[in-house]
Amino acid sequence: MNRYRSIVLLLLCAVLVTVVACGSEEDTTPRPPLAEKSVYDFVLKDIDGNDVKMEQYQGKVLMVVNVASECGYTPQYAGLQNVYAKYKDQGFYVLGFPANNFGAQEPGSNEEIKTFCNAKYKVTFPMFSKISVKGADKHPFYRFLTEKTTDPEFSGEIKWNFNKFLIDKNGKVIARFDSGTEPESSDITSNIEKALKS
Repeated sequence: MNRYRSIVLLLLCAVLVTVVACGSEEDTTPRPPLAEKSVYDFVLKDIDGNDVKMEQYQGKVLMVVNVASECGYTPQYAGLQNVYAKYKDQGFYVLGFPANNFGAQEPGSNEEIKTFCNAKYKVTFPMFSKISVKGADKHPFYRFLTEKTTDPEFSGEIKWNFNKFLIDKNGKVIARFDSGTEPESSDITSNIEKALKS
């Protein structure tokens, strides 16, 4: 009986250690400090491989979203497109960043992703080249968005596809929404409208 109890306790300890390890919120991989001091300091690749200077978005309201083509949240592309179409003439942009970090749900090439977005959801908002948004190979732009030193108020690891950062006209992150928050929800649209008016 004691032997059985010891085995059970060992198994429970192993499960607890696994849960704690897997549930870690922060990526603690040591990295050199970022050279960029603002979102506008970045030069990123669009989905066609062309350089995009983020400084071109100064004075605009941005929603940065890590997207995926084979996710349960993929239908949010429609909502993102609708929100973009509704507010783009007021200076609002959705910026889509394909990432394959969660469940391998973005396996395609940039060309395949672009074709999918155009054919299935008629996406017209800017799409960028596939990047990593979590882990040791996290792109510096997402390091900027998720590390406490550069985004103290809304930092923290991306937990799944379709996480959304709202950035004001001055390049400051002013809100963050999880995957389950629909792009056309009042929570998001009210924040967009407030940022556009400020």
